[in-house]
Amino acid sequence: MAPKPKEKAKASAVATPAIAIEDLFTSLNRHIQRSEYEQAVKVSDQILAAAPGDEDAIRCKVVALVKADSIEEALVAIKDCSKKGFVDLSFFKAYCLYRQNKLEEALESLKGQEGSTESMLLESQILYRLGKMGASVDIYQKLPKSTIDSLEINLVAGLVSAGRSSEVQGTLDSLRVKATSSFELAYNTACSLIEREKYKDAEQLLLSARRIGQETLMEENLADDDVEIELAPIAVQIAYVQQILGNTQEAVASYTDLVKRNLADESSLAVAVNNLIALKGPKDVSDGLRKLDKLIEKSDGPEKFQLARGLDLKLSQKQSEAIYTNRVLLLLHSNKMDQARELVSALPGMFPGSLMPVLLQAAVHVRENKAAKAEEILGQYVDKFPDRSKVILLARAQVAAAAGHPQIAADSLAKIPEIQHKPVTVATIVSLKERAGDINGADAVFDSAIKWWSNAMTEDNKLNTIMQEAAAFKLRYGRKDEAARLYEQLVKSHGSIEALVGLIQTAAHGDIEKAEAYEKQLKPLPGLKALDVDSLEKTSGAKHAEKGTNAGATETYEAKSKDKAKKKRKRKPKYPKGFDPANPGPLPDPERWLPKRERSSYRPKRKDKRAAQVRGSQGAVAKEAASNSDTKSNQPANPKGASQHAGNVQSKASSKSSRKKSRK
Repeated sequence: MAPKPKEKAKASAVATPAIAIEDLFTSLNRHIQRSEYEQAVKVSDQILAAAPGDEDAIRCKVVALVKADSIEEALVAIKDCSKKGFVDLSFFKAYCLYRQNKLEEALESLKGQEGSTESMLLESQILYRLGKMGASVDIYQKLPKSTIDSLEINLVAGLVSAGRSSEVQGTLDSLRVKATSSFELAYNTACSLIEREKYKDAEQLLLSARRIGQETLMEENLADDDVEIELAPIAVQIAYVQQILGNTQEAVASYTDLVKRNLADESSLAVAVNNLIALKGPKDVSDGLRKLDKLIEKSDGPEKFQLARGLDLKLSQKQSEAIYTNRVLLLLHSNKMDQARELVSALPGMFPGSLMPVLLQAAVHVRENKAAKAEEILGQYVDKFPDRSKVILLARAQVAAAAGHPQIAADSLAKIPEIQHKPVTVATIVSLKERAGDINGADAVFDSAIKWWSNAMTEDNKLNTIMQEAAAFKLRYGRKDEAARLYEQLVKSHGSIEALVGLIQTAAHGDIEKAEAYEKQLKPLPGLKALDVDSLEKTSGAKHAEKGTNAGATETYEAKSKDKAKKKRKRKPKYPKGFDPANPGPLPDPERWLPKRERSSYRPKRKDKRAAQVRGSQGAVAKEAASNSDTKSNQPANPKGASQHAGNVQSKASSKSSRKKSRK
């Protein structure tokens, strides 16, 4: 009987771990539902300790680490599982690498996972982040629309980023979705309108997006501050549209309010700060640099600079490049050349396919008065990438023209086929070659433009304008035969009066008969039927008349005009009010502007000797005389003041005597 209990004990010991794992899974589920991801990781470890290789426990642990933003720990766990060969976690590895912005490695990890909806979504996001917008959109369009919520939002965003904004409306129509069905879709559709330069329509749609967003988020019982943070991208975009439309004050106020209140996500704040600095320009360089210093920081990695607070992952390449570009420009305005040089040297590695780093390098050299070095850098880029060098060639032409290198500027403009034969470009190139002394080259530019416009099948043909200027140029430099040929073509093809006059002037130098033959085609001037050539040569030339004709000889007209020029218009003098010029009265005193004491007729007032005749006791008289002498000694030498004091004394004395008389 003894062995039986032992068997029962063994059986119960074997059953105990199974019950514990079930409890652990129950606890794991509870932690996941409560978003307690750190606790979920601990419970997953307990399950894996009891049952190594459990696929559910491994997946729960990796997902919990990702939810807790412990991406590096999640990659370590995936690596350990891959070594042991428990389960394939390639998708989770690709997502973790995507979160770390290791996009190429993430794409490599996704190989073999094609076909599933999750893998296609992740691949499209990776391609979007890499800037391969077209490939990202193609994957979105292959996704099953019925199984993915809000697919149209990401699809429209991808189309806008891929430069296919014109396809947005057609895509919405095919999906049978209105742009105002959600505030996110309205925002993305407004961005497509901005790309198509329909700013008024974009502004109206952005205002609708903000209203829809406020209503939607208020229904979700979000706080007011959270609602503003959620709708901050829309506010920034509205301010940008106002800026484009020329409402500068409103845009500045919107940007400033967003920055001061700090109720926006990091990316929206960065865009608002950058646009505000761009609006102000070089007005407040120190404040702009101080704000950008908070967005850009140095790093210890392969790239010397990076955006703060993870903005590299939140902003597009175009937005990041704009922030770095504005910082370089502010450094140049503040003459901090060392910092500008350091930042510019790092930009080509950060934005390898962009033109802006090359332009900024040239700007730094121009600022340092090294125009030849700037021209060399721009020329090297043109030789390396001739298919996308239009802007670089324009910049090189500008730098060379400003530095006094007209031949380099002309050659740069001549390499741009899109504008090479336009009248403005032709005139600029000819002027530059004239300045460089290359007359033959300037003549060749005209010939090339004439040939191009002769074969051009355009409604707005500029052949007439080019030929007219070319003929004038050839005539100016003594190429009369070529000029006459061009003028003759213009007369035959267009019947231009200016060309006819030019042809007559040109032919008069060598072929008088031809000039006289074409001269007959000129319309006679009214009023000049019979003209004496001899008398005409004696005059100084004809006068321009606005309307009608003037009868009479030219000499008489000139004589009359001279007489009229000599006559001056007489104006009546203006008199003061109440003045009668017939009875002017006595002349005014010539010394009336001088002070009275400086006039020759001035006589000072005499002192009143009666002021000292005061009756009374002897002591009273002596005391009053002493006080008067002290008072006089303290007063300035002013006859007027002395006379006033004497008058006061006199009045007092007279009042005393009158009282005494009345007593008698």
